[in-house]
Amino acid sequence: MENSEIVVGLDIGTTKICAIVGRKTEHGKIEVLGVGKADSPGVSRGTVTNIEKTVRGIREAIEMAELKSNAEINVVNVGIAGQHIKSHQHQGMLTRNNNNDEISHADVDRLIADMHKLAMNPGEEIIHVLPQEYVVDNEPGIFDPVGMSGVRMGANFHIITGQVTSVQNIIKCVTKASLGYDDIILEPLASAEAVLDPDEKDAGVVLVDIGGGTTDVAIFHKGIIRHTAVIPFGGNIITDDIVEGLQILRAQAELLKVRFGSTLADENADNEIISIPGLKGRAPKEVSVKNLAYIIQARMEEIMEHVYYEIKCSGYEKKLTTGVVLTGGGAQLKHLPQLVEFVTGMDARIGYPTEHIAKSQSADIKSPMFATGIGLVIKGIQALEERKVRGEEVSVERHQQSLPEREKWFHKFLNKAKDFIKEDIDDKDFLK
Repeated sequence: MENSEIVVGLDIGTTKICAIVGRKTEHGKIEVLGVGKADSPGVSRGTVTNIEKTVRGIREAIEMAELKSNAEINVVNVGIAGQHIKSHQHQGMLTRNNNNDEISHADVDRLIADMHKLAMNPGEEIIHVLPQEYVVDNEPGIFDPVGMSGVRMGANFHIITGQVTSVQNIIKCVTKASLGYDDIILEPLASAEAVLDPDEKDAGVVLVDIGGGTTDVAIFHKGIIRHTAVIPFGGNIITDDIVEGLQILRAQAELLKVRFGSTLADENADNEIISIPGLKGRAPKEVSVKNLAYIIQARMEEIMEHVYYEIKCSGYEKKLTTGVVLTGGGAQLKHLPQLVEFVTGMDARIGYPTEHIAKSQSADIKSPMFATGIGLVIKGIQALEERKVRGEEVSVERHQQSLPEREKWFHKFLNKAKDFIKEDIDDKDFLK
């Protein structure tokens, strides 16, 4: 198995850091070679808030993925999200010198590169420049101009920006974990690759990725991304509501949400009661499943109203034939599609990354919570294939300074020693 065939997706989320190692099979499916998962205490609402804790989580996830896949991981495709993400529409134009030559990939790349030079607001940088449709010599509605003849080529672009500091903090975490990065990819774009069908993107669809800290929205129509947004609410705020509403511990609230959580209170029986063990000899506490559902429903309705507002702002509300696709860890709550249909008036389904995964894989990886990680692997494979088609040199260490094997081993040993020493110091402080 060649290293160039293996792609690693690194999802740095609010609740978990997940590394997925995969490659494309001869049937076009994704063979998942290994998965590593770690807690993510250094991330809040999709943004890195503690470098050291995030680096530790990345190392733990990568080491677990290496162990399970029996492959050395040097380069990753990293996901980015957070409420700092913004989207803009812009038009670009390129005048070619010779109208006898066909429009080439280099011409398209030059037009896209010009968009990367746009002046942004202070503290912002461009993450993605996504062409929507091209215009060649005043002929609109062209989706692939390569091979055509023409002098003036223009395009409508969907430009996604983020805070410079947030992007740099993610890069810093990856490099401090002794890794290189092949690309930084907006997480809803990755999730869309994992759970959406091309026919859905063509007919019009809304992807809603409900994570721990944020809810990401991506709207597609005629196969093109038309609108993106990040809502600063996710599954963690529902857990906080349960803690306050039921006066229980956070760990208990998270467990109740995952095991018994429902987004429609009327679907639960009045007499269904859960007994929670008391703390330090206190009597057990009884919680009504219906009351739990009322708390979850109130917050999830608010999140979905924000989603519906973004749908209306996009201008595509009446063009989304296939409705809403829900994914992410928060999509596992019971009765969520029914609630979404009630709030938006649109059809809804849960999006699983099963369509793109080889059948031999375990059931765990087919959960909606792994949609972003699988999508990052798919996007990485697509980028490799595109570079091969264009005849570019494909190198999995494109963004990484290659280290000799002995030096790599020494760096890993040093990082483990640092973590061990820090944990030992923390334990001694605790004992004092």
